[in-house]
Amino acid sequence: MTSDRLRAWARSWRFLAVEAGASAVSTLFFMAFLLLAPLMLLTGGVLVLPEAARLLRRWAERARTRIGTFRGTPIPGPSSQEPADRTIDARLHFAFSRQTRRELGWLVVHAVPTLTVTLVCITIPLGVVSSLLVPFYWFLVPADEPVVAPYPVTSWGLAATMPLVAAAYAVLSWFLVLAAARGVAAVSARLLTPDRRFELRARVDSLTLSRAAALDAHGAELRRIERDLHDGAQNRLVSVVMMMGLAERAFETGGDGLPQLRSAQEAATEALAGLRRTVHDIYPPILDELGLEGALASLAGRSVVPCTLTVDGIGRVPAALESASYFLVAEALNNVNKYSAARAVHVRVAVDEAWLVVEVEDDGRGGAVERPGGGLAGMRRRVEAFEGRMTVVSPEGGPTNVRAELACGS
Repeated sequence: MTSDRLRAWARSWRFLAVEAGASAVSTLFFMAFLLLAPLMLLTGGVLVLPEAARLLRRWAERARTRIGTFRGTPIPGPSSQEPADRTIDARLHFAFSRQTRRELGWLVVHAVPTLTVTLVCITIPLGVVSSLLVPFYWFLVPADEPVVAPYPVTSWGLAATMPLVAAAYAVLSWFLVLAAARGVAAVSARLLTPDRRFELRARVDSLTLSRAAALDAHGAELRRIERDLHDGAQNRLVSVVMMMGLAERAFETGGDGLPQLRSAQEAATEALAGLRRTVHDIYPPILDELGLEGALASLAGRSVVPCTLTVDGIGRVPAALESASYFLVAEALNNVNKYSAARAVHVRVAVDEAWLVVEVEDDGRGGAVERPGGGLAGMRRRVEAFEGRMTVVSPEGGPTNVRAELACGS
């Protein structure tokens, strides 16, 4: 029993020592935020504040991991992650979010107050050792500068009381370290745990936005299908009817209607091919035949730019996700083939916890920009319809990396 309590005490002391170092870093962060505050006011916070909030989120995540390990109970993180969308509105919304304000409050408490408490608690045990050593060296110290621990030791009688002082330090340390470790961990856990009521409201807002995105994507898909049918199959079928009418009239007047019949046959064949393409764009039959991995392998094999495919044990996912992932890769490879001037492209698809991750990276010229109505914007609509997130990193000179994460609930 005693050994267990000693191990618990030593573990608490180590936790306080680590928190002292972390609190020193938090103090530096807090001072940096204070120094940057005027700059934030001058620029409206557009440039500095979102990046500061991003750093704060990552520092708070490390604290959640550290304190959760000490307490033996993981601290849940916020459901709202760092914005994948790099637009100014998205970054400012993240910077001024309720969760960021809670993490800023934690930083204030974790800075000077926690630093003070932890330093006091970890130095008291050192007072035990110091007090026990005083009788061995007090007489070597000049008389006008006596040892002070915690009072001036100027005689053997006072030196003899040092073990009693050490015992008092030991008792104080025994109880204080355990209590302080629990208190520091509890306060930080309370401040770092997201407000679940706010989380529920954010979840409702997220579902509303994803439903709107799904409706937008569905509407855009219907308009595209209507346009394909009108401009493709419908026009060719009209041509078939007209040429069949010309052939009929030619036969009635004793002329040769075979050329019109051949033209009608060609137009009908083209109309059928167009219908097949339209059906393929709705849900590619290859997904039913080969599954997502086989369908992606087919896309990689048809790519003009040499393509390597890595699929990490995705198995079968819902049909809607398979279709969305297939079209994401198809659109990304189409962009690579048309615009990137790349020599190689790599496609990776994997399941990471509850997310289906689709990543396409090429070694081309870079500089890809998301434009309204463009291919990347269409990809983002597909992703947002599944409560997903998408990032595009494409510096000038390359490489270009497109990463989409779709919620699959696995």
